[in-house]
Amino acid sequence: MTRSVILIPFIAAALISQATAADPSSADTVETLVINGCPIWPYTRCPGADLRHADLVGKNLAGADLRGANLTRADLRAANLAGANLEGANLTAARLQKVNAPAANFRHATLIGADLEAARLMRSDLSAADLTGASLEFARLNFAWLEGAQLVSANLQEAKFATTNLRGARMEGCVTRFTIFPDANFENCQGCPTHW
Repeated sequence: MTRSVILIPFIAAALISQATAADPSSADTVETLVINGCPIWPYTRCPGADLRHADLVGKNLAGADLRGANLTRADLRAANLAGANLEGANLTAARLQKVNAPAANFRHATLIGADLEAARLMRSDLSAADLTGASLEFARLNFAWLEGAQLVSANLQEAKFATTNLRGARMEGCVTRFTIFPDANFENCQGCPTHW
């Protein structure tokens, strides 16, 4: 009696295994998303990739190499770009709300009209990036580098620029209601606030 009771779980497991082998569609398979030859996963290597209008909501692209990639109008809401390299990438009108991008490289990136509301950009490098017309409302930019960045007609409302490097940046016509700049570097910054 006890011997048959012990064998039942093993027999059941064997039957399930055989059924799955016979019909692969019944198994839980996870397919890798590939867009224009670029696999969407952490540490992917896709410099210059064409990811225009790509749906990348919540995708994990930590450490990805997307230098010079075209991400025009891509949807990256709540995506993980921690440590990603987007140097020279085109993110015009991209949706980056709540993106997690600490220590990401956005040097010389085009972020014209991009929506970075509530983005986490701590220690990110946005040097010489073009953020004209971008929304950084409620974004966290602690220890970020925006040296030589263009912040023209940008929405910076409630953004936190704690210990941020804005040396040589251009800030013109921006919404700065409740924006804070504690310990920020404004050396040679055009239009940066003077009361901090």
